[in-house]
Amino acid sequence: MKWTGDLAHFPYPFKDSTYRYSNNSIPMKQPLSIEVTPSYKKEMLLKRKLLSDHPERCYQSLLHSMTGQWEIVELVIDHLVSKYPQDFSVKKENNSWIFTNKILDEKIEFIFGEKNSLPCEPLFFISQHVQEDLIYMRQRDDNLYLDAGQLCFPANWSLAFNIGMKFKSIHHPIPGFKEEGLDQRILQFLMRLEAGTPWERLNWSLMAGDRLDTSLETFDQWGRLRKQVTSENAGELVHIRVEVQKLFRLPRTNSILFSIHTHLLALEQLATNSEWVQQFYEILSELPAHIIEYKGISNYKKAVLEYLEKQLQQVKTL
Repeated sequence: MKWTGDLAHFPYPFKDSTYRYSNNSIPMKQPLSIEVTPSYKKEMLLKRKLLSDHPERCYQSLLHSMTGQWEIVELVIDHLVSKYPQDFSVKKENNSWIFTNKILDEKIEFIFGEKNSLPCEPLFFISQHVQEDLIYMRQRDDNLYLDAGQLCFPANWSLAFNIGMKFKSIHHPIPGFKEEGLDQRILQFLMRLEAGTPWERLNWSLMAGDRLDTSLETFDQWGRLRKQVTSENAGELVHIRVEVQKLFRLPRTNSILFSIHTHLLALEQLATNSEWVQQFYEILSELPAHIIEYKGISNYKKAVLEYLEKQLQQVKTL
């Protein structure tokens, strides 16, 4: 089953013809933590299977995260209902809530704030109704800590390993992140986030295959495809993977919700937009070695460039 999206819904991540690590966050025009796309049902089936089959890999929480989890439930449900009233509804009578997901034909009744009124933790519950992964960072001691998260579609990292870690420790593997002081600048930016003023950013990578679940624990299942890329099959096999990361300050707990919506686009689909092909060819040609290595592109960069060059030549002959 292919997971590739389409041009209409793909958040193309580039503005310039060069790329470097940076805090590319911008204020959100529409303050919504979620987005429902045409692949909603398909992704919900996959997400729920992953949560059922691999709960420790896909969900982690610390005991003191419960108040923040309920705050996330309220935020996400309110966003679903306000943006997609034809698909979601909620009835609130004091703390008695009835949430209806019309797409999946499900109705859930619970007491807001009472954990035992749900069959699972609040964050686990709401994560089964959105395509986004949901990461909860608690602010304390002038730092941010990963206190809870639902992560089914990670880009080569492990929630089980990172739970409880500080922000800088989580991002330590990124080359140059600490050396260039980017970790401190981004941490300070996040610490200054204000409630009611959410931000968003795009993070991209290149991958062989169209798998959404690229967790560190499953690298043996998808990493080997990197060695199978050729200039002939790159269009179908290689995908640009873009995460739309949204950042919301949660006022009651003074914490931060990161919602992460992952999109995939095959290079052969990218090739239908000549401007994107030209720009991405220039970016990949100039990309520094340490970024190429960290993003796992080194094994097939040459094959991808050859494929993109062929596409550009075809455009010129038209």
